[in-house]
Amino acid sequence: MKKAHLIVFYLFFFNVSFAQTLIKGTLNDANENTSIEYGSIGLYNPKDSSLVTGTITEPDGTFVLEELKAGEYYLSAQFMGYKNLIISPVNVEKGKALNLGTLLISPDEQLLAMVEVSGSRFTTMHKIDRQVFASSDFLSGKGGNAIDLIRNLPSVSINAEGELSVRGATGFVVMINGKPVQSDPSIILSQLPANAIKNIELVTAPSAKYDPEGKAGIINITTEKGATDGTYIQVNTRLGLPSIQDYNNKEKPQRYGADFTINHKKDAWDLSFGASYLRNDINGRREGEVYTIIDGVTTYFPSDGERGFDEEAYSGRLTLGFTPNNKNNFSLGFYGGIRSKDRTADILYYDNHAEVDGERLYTMQYFNENLRIRKSDFALGSFDYTHTFDNEATISSSFLYEYTMLGGPTTNRNLGYFNPDVIYQDEYNTNDNPLHGIRWKIDYKAKPKSWGIFEGGYQFRSLNHLGEFVYERKNTEGEFELVPEFSSNVDLKRLIHSVYGQVNGHKGKWNYSAGLRFEYMDRSLHLKDKGNSVDSTYTYDFLKPYPSANIQYSVNEGLDFKAAYSRRVDRTTTFKMNPFPEREHSETLEQGDPTLLPEFIDLIEAGLVKNYGENSFYATAYFRNVQNLVNRVNTIYNDTILNRIYSNVGTGRSLGLEAGLEINPNSKWKLFAGGNLYQYQITGEFDDRPIDNSAWVYSINANTSYAFSSTFSLQWSLNYLSKRITAQGEDSRFLSPNLVAKKTFMGDRLTASLQWLNMDMGLLPTNEQRITTWRKDAFYTTTNYVLEVDMILLNLSYTINPGKNKSRFVKSEFGEKEF
Repeated sequence: MKKAHLIVFYLFFFNVSFAQTLIKGTLNDANENTSIEYGSIGLYNPKDSSLVTGTITEPDGTFVLEELKAGEYYLSAQFMGYKNLIISPVNVEKGKALNLGTLLISPDEQLLAMVEVSGSRFTTMHKIDRQVFASSDFLSGKGGNAIDLIRNLPSVSINAEGELSVRGATGFVVMINGKPVQSDPSIILSQLPANAIKNIELVTAPSAKYDPEGKAGIINITTEKGATDGTYIQVNTRLGLPSIQDYNNKEKPQRYGADFTINHKKDAWDLSFGASYLRNDINGRREGEVYTIIDGVTTYFPSDGERGFDEEAYSGRLTLGFTPNNKNNFSLGFYGGIRSKDRTADILYYDNHAEVDGERLYTMQYFNENLRIRKSDFALGSFDYTHTFDNEATISSSFLYEYTMLGGPTTNRNLGYFNPDVIYQDEYNTNDNPLHGIRWKIDYKAKPKSWGIFEGGYQFRSLNHLGEFVYERKNTEGEFELVPEFSSNVDLKRLIHSVYGQVNGHKGKWNYSAGLRFEYMDRSLHLKDKGNSVDSTYTYDFLKPYPSANIQYSVNEGLDFKAAYSRRVDRTTTFKMNPFPEREHSETLEQGDPTLLPEFIDLIEAGLVKNYGENSFYATAYFRNVQNLVNRVNTIYNDTILNRIYSNVGTGRSLGLEAGLEINPNSKWKLFAGGNLYQYQITGEFDDRPIDNSAWVYSINANTSYAFSSTFSLQWSLNYLSKRITAQGEDSRFLSPNLVAKKTFMGDRLTASLQWLNMDMGLLPTNEQRITTWRKDAFYTTTNYVLEVDMILLNLSYTINPGKNKSRFVKSEFGEKEF
């Protein structure tokens, strides 16, 4: 019986062949032999040059024309900036598949130099498994980093902490030019210059060929491609004007930076080099109210004071590509970066007191001086190789090694309010976290069959993350002493093996993709405190399948329906599993759970895309179920300190609708708006108390642009996120409107943009957010984070040989996730 099943599986994946009348092939650049995506393929009747059928090429350049009648035709292959390629005659025989092989089209140098695009194009392109957004349509992000661009996508929202979420979920994977990066998205994207980005691809229901990590799917960043040999250079600078409001912060924020990209291609060699520096400080303050109840005694400690950020990042990237022939491609990459983010939280606790039945037991005021510094140094390298066989099948291999050093101290001092020489408490905690990571994978892609394309592969990942956490407190003699119960050594080892198989294909008006991935994970966490009273090892492993399916039906040229299913996992970081407390500030300890389980996610979605003229509309309904949901929850440590813990609190469910609309009233004016509405429910328990919270949540991202001339335009954009629930409370709404003026000079080689970010003018609740948590008869805490508004920045960008850029840089795989 098992043998029969294996035979059926083999026939399905490898040998199934239907007798269809079709034409297939691959479209490549004649100079580089690289795939051309979105190329136009048309089949024509030679008698009257009428169009018989057409399609666009896939990311790998492949195309299929199906349901053809036998006869003689001619085929046209086109792509902007290239010479039109005509294949004639093309003889189609009934019941046979005609393979045209690789079609090569050459760049049109004269066209590239002279053409001016005056029509409008869509901001969004919809494909079977993703939405593709053009970065050039989001001006508020220019001069900044990738986060400043991504926050404008319809599915994406951002909060006051700069944390991105997709359809309300914060766990997603970032890919750079199709290469997965298993690191914290916010940290990765904050170091990637926005000017280097061409497109942003949002994959909400990824197929089995991708790593299953990330409950919200994948965001793939693609950089610019060039078409010809030569040298491309782009230099960008950014300067922030002085702050309009200082929020009584001790230091004035600094905002400036620069980045450059150089790409040189000659024959078989392709060299890319880039570096960036960004100083991006933000003023701010926080207003808080907290109380705890212990044995009938209620302790109140309201607070008010500074909460600003000083952020500085350097990075350098180098990639060397070698293509000796059209069968082999090699790529060697290196990346290094230094980043620090200092958070100042100098807070006055102005009415700290305890009472019983309304009668005060004591009153005390004090000043908390708190500085948390987070640093990260990265060094990594990668090697990639791709071989194309004579039958057009490909095999590719990728190896990446990373060393990362994470760490940074936090100082916490409680001082006398009127006399800061009085020291009530002086504590210091720091950590060093070296990380070693390896990822190696091999992928095989079979040549197109009549039923589609088969892809399969294997991936190995290894992570070894060490951590030394030291917590010290000053004694009565004025010397720091180790606090053993808060100091520890951590050793996390994680091995992951995975294999997958997948089929992609076309049949008539249908596009489809189906696959299955199996993954085995082995996790070991060893913990030891500095007092040697605790020495424990926690192990966890699993073998799980991750199926996926995508289907799309094209009713006609302007209307498509599609549906998808994907199963995914969101793994826990080392920080969230370390149970030894870390002092965040005066009123908060933060710790993890060594038994924390990964989140497992099932996603189902269905939607439609309608294009009418130069206008477009899409809508997608979705359901997401998250098992082992991880939330940050609170317990009481003592009368004035809450213990913040990461815990599996139960199940999270989202049922929602995402929609987007693009309208071009005329050639000068464009409107783009997207929104997401969903009902979110959390059910489970924590600390022996049930959790059953639900609420409607919505977000809006919109912009409108008007071109006063071919060289000058304005764009206004809006990011809005409604309030939403957590396991123990809720987060308030978040608002950020922006205005950008853009002017180009010297034939578009020089671009200047003036940005007015987080518009407020004293009229709007911009760039602030209140976070509230509570537990009946135990504690209540609410904190309003107020960050800087009305920020003015000037960006300048100069490009030499635009259009020749083909920069592709390796990015961090593991370390930045723990930053």
